[in-house]
Amino acid sequence: MKASNFSILNREKQIAKLHTETFDLVIIGGGITGAGIALDATARGLKVCLVEKNDFASGTSNKSTKLIHGGLRYLKNFEISLVRESGSERAIVHNLAPHLVSPQKMLLPLIEGGTYGKLMTAIGLRVYDFLADVKSTDRRKMLNKEETLSKEPLLDKQTVIGGGLYAEYRTDDARLTIEILKKATHLGATIVNYCEMTSFNYDTQAKIESVNCKDANTKTLFTIKATNYISAAGPWVDTIRKKDNSITKKRLHLTKGIHLVFPFEKLPVKQSIYFDVSDGRMVFAIPRGRVTYVGTTDTDYSGSLDRVIATKADANYLLQAVNNMFQTVNLTLNDIESNWAGLRPLIHEDDKTASELSRKDEIFISKSGLISMAGGKLTGYRKMAYRALDAVFKTYKLKDDTLKLNQPTTETMPLVNPPLKSEDEVRAYQQSLEKQLLKLGVKDHYYAWYLCSSYGKQADIIIKKSNEFENSDSLERLIRAELWYSVHCELVNGLTDFFVRRTGRLYFDIKSVKYYKNCIVRDMSEYLSWDANRIKTEEEKLNLALKDATTYYNEDFK
Repeated sequence: MKASNFSILNREKQIAKLHTETFDLVIIGGGITGAGIALDATARGLKVCLVEKNDFASGTSNKSTKLIHGGLRYLKNFEISLVRESGSERAIVHNLAPHLVSPQKMLLPLIEGGTYGKLMTAIGLRVYDFLADVKSTDRRKMLNKEETLSKEPLLDKQTVIGGGLYAEYRTDDARLTIEILKKATHLGATIVNYCEMTSFNYDTQAKIESVNCKDANTKTLFTIKATNYISAAGPWVDTIRKKDNSITKKRLHLTKGIHLVFPFEKLPVKQSIYFDVSDGRMVFAIPRGRVTYVGTTDTDYSGSLDRVIATKADANYLLQAVNNMFQTVNLTLNDIESNWAGLRPLIHEDDKTASELSRKDEIFISKSGLISMAGGKLTGYRKMAYRALDAVFKTYKLKDDTLKLNQPTTETMPLVNPPLKSEDEVRAYQQSLEKQLLKLGVKDHYYAWYLCSSYGKQADIIIKKSNEFENSDSLERLIRAELWYSVHCELVNGLTDFFVRRTGRLYFDIKSVKYYKNCIVRDMSEYLSWDANRIKTEEEKLNLALKDATTYYNEDFK
């Protein structure tokens, strides 16, 4: 198989394009927001490049609750437009990649003396269905006590008085980001990770005329020229604005959220649950393959942007919430398998707490021409791209005034080729994967689900490649084939890229990271010609990631 333009093996060629060509648009930041803008802009006919200083989706876009959701909690703050947009967008993204964005029924248990009563819950869920334009088969259903306990026997029989069942959608946020970037590259965008934008250059009118960048792999410095510049740097938006000297009264307000992952047998919930906590917040408990994860917290944050970790206080907050809701599980710190911690780049509002801040996005436009997209949420990435490009088209000229732009097409453009077009096709394909894997000696149904939900029909390539690896057991052949695919098609540059963002194993199958680390190091070293120093550096990065995913610190790093 020939390496694609979104392959680490073609990275030098892509870097060369960055400093030898002139672009219509430079995007700074390779999370879900930057990815969405890159796809939309390229599909409309713009010449686009995107640079990311770390790996794609290595910040907020890999640290969400892994839901494309309609924002039920935003009703509490009367953010009607946000709920409406989120509801319509999640249905669209589900159609674009149904294997990656799949329906997930959510149970909202009603507890005696709890925050929400039957009447208010029924009204709230009905309003939610209306605003989110939920299809008839997925609309909310109110349950009595017996029905609620049948859906989830772990709930406390003494305090549960009923429940509400409503629609959500599960996803893998990092894989969604990667697929969007792959699609943008396929359409012609030039996209590179581990390439940091270090500073701006200005013309005589104090407008940005180029950006200076540094390639983390080679330490090479170069300049990218373009007509328009968008910062989609998430928590680093204000950092970029400081480099442009364009900080105003409008600024980010960072809050931290963590999630805890438990072996399924420790927290064997039958289905996803959204429950209220004594302080008025809401927490999710979501079964996923072999684990159940719980989150999230919401606390003000002023620590390191580059190393966000879970503290003991964070973990104990969620442990207390889970143990109060499911009183027979008695979970402790020792039961946690892994965790992840991330930041929400919200728009600051005076006199509002972390949980009260809006999740809406906002655009800041500086006098130099820098457009900064701040705030927002995973679900709204397409509409955020629309708004960012509208700012480009309204405010600035394109390089070629005669360029005829295409109409937006991201609403109907499948993200993965060949596409799975419906839930029925996804189920049928997963069943076919089970048969293929059985022939390889893999009897565990988990792997068919994992490959289908992660890669869609691209899993065929991985399974076929696995047959070429000899002297390995079937599961080792599969993970080595995954690595081969990630190197050739998904711009994997290091061990953490593979184990965290491409496969999610650090969070959802952490034992496999430790078990297969050595064979992945051997293969990756061969593919990328790593020397002993690079191998040492990569192993140190992975070991630190493993430590942070399994350690609960006394306080955040500054």
